[in-house]
Amino acid sequence: MNTLSNLMIPLLVFALLIYALAKKVNVYDSFCKGAKEGIKLSIEIFPFFLAMIFGMNLLLESGFITDFFSLLNPLLTQFHIPLEILPMALIRPISGNASFVVMIDIIKTYGVDSYLARIAAILQGATDTTIYVLSLYFGSVGIKKIRYALKAGLLVDFLTVVMAIFLVSILF
Repeated sequence: MNTLSNLMIPLLVFALLIYALAKKVNVYDSFCKGAKEGIKLSIEIFPFFLAMIFGMNLLLESGFITDFFSLLNPLLTQFHIPLEILPMALIRPISGNASFVVMIDIIKTYGVDSYLARIAAILQGATDTTIYVLSLYFGSVGIKKIRYALKAGLLVDFLTVVMAIFLVSILF
């Protein structure tokens, strides 16, 4: 099985080359054309990507997240919502990598089988980088009005946080 998995990519490339030759496609020119389009797309996406990184770093480094959740702590304890998981829930729609770092910190601090680590793992796997996806992809194709996409995406992210806390509370 290991040998087969090692051969899959070379076999796929070889099959694509055979197919292209059968269809009389100039593989080299097609590859170069695709590479040019990829570079052009990367340049078009870069400002949106840079803006998201700058905004996320500003939010994280300012200490706003911890101060904001400290104010909400009395309300959160009434609903049995752990304060430690909320930074990840807030960062996840913006950046998958930043939320992954928060999840790793939770796992290191509380243990891999802890209540908080299980919630964090569900959030990492079940939520999406909604704001990142919308700004990057919509911005790169020039869509200015995102209509209901942001509301729907953030609502689903919020419901996922609620369900993750609920399910981990019930199951573990």
